[in-house]
Amino acid sequence: MTVFDDAERRTWAGRAEAYAASFAGLCAYPVPMLLDAAEVRAGTRVLDIGTGTGTVARAAAGRGAKVTAVDAEPGMVALAARVAPGANARVAALPDLPFTDGEFDAVVGNFVLNHVGQPHVCLTELRRVTRPGGRVALTFGPPTAAGQALFGRALQAAGVSRPAHLPVLAPEDNFERTAGGLAGLLGAAGFADPACRTLAWNHRATAEEWWSGPAAGVASIGQVVVSQTAEVVAEIKRHYDSISAEFAGPDGVLSLPQLALLGYGQA
Repeated sequence: MTVFDDAERRTWAGRAEAYAASFAGLCAYPVPMLLDAAEVRAGTRVLDIGTGTGTVARAAAGRGAKVTAVDAEPGMVALAARVAPGANARVAALPDLPFTDGEFDAVVGNFVLNHVGQPHVCLTELRRVTRPGGRVALTFGPPTAAGQALFGRALQAAGVSRPAHLPVLAPEDNFERTAGGLAGLLGAAGFADPACRTLAWNHRATAEEWWSGPAAGVASIGQVVVSQTAEVVAEIKRHYDSISAEFAGPDGVLSLPQLALLGYGQA
C-alpha cells in the first residue's frame, strides 16, 4: 500500500454517512451507463469494487446479477449492506483482492480510480479476477467541469492551497486525465478493445447540501477544508456562498455542470 493509499484510508474513515448526504447523489448519475458498459444483466457474476453507499450494487442486483460489493471502509460496507441487501457486501481493497482468478463475469468501479495510489497495478488486479472475455467498466472524475471546480475556486479566493501533508500520486503512477489517457491505461493493463467516453450532466443540490461534504472532511477537498483554522474555514465558506450563487436556479437549488470519464474493456 502506498502513502497515497494510506492517506485515502484515513480520509474516508468514519465518513460514510457524510458522503451519503453529500457527494453520493452526484456519483449515482453514471451508474446505469457503467452497468451497460460492463454488460451486467441477469445471472452476471459482478464485482462492485469501492461500492461506497452501495448504489451500484443495488442497481446491479436490480438487474438480476449476482453481486459481490467491496469497500476498504467498514462504514461504507455496513451502509451498502443496508442499501443493497441482495449483495454480498464485505471489506476488501485494491490492489490485493481476496478472490480467485477469473471469479467474475464483470467488474465495475464507480469513481474508484480517483482513490488508489497505483492505478495500473489496480487495473491489473481487476483483470486477474475477471474471467477471460469478461468486462470491466470504470468511471473517473477529472476535476474540470464548472461544478467540480466550485470548491477549488472558493479555496483560491480564500488564499488556501493544498496542504503539504496530503500526498499526490507518484509520477510513475500517474496517467493523463483524459479519455485517451484512461483508455490507454486500460490497454496497458491488458484489456482488449479499451475505450472511453465522456459523460456530462448537471447535478442538482442545495448549497448547504453540497457544502456539507467538504465541511465534514469528505474526500481530498474536505481534508483541505478541515485542516484549516475556524477563521479560514469561515472565509472559504463566505467565498463558496458567493460563487455558488452563480449556479442557483429560481428555486435556489444549484445546477452544477459535471463531467466523468467512462472507460471499459474486455479481459
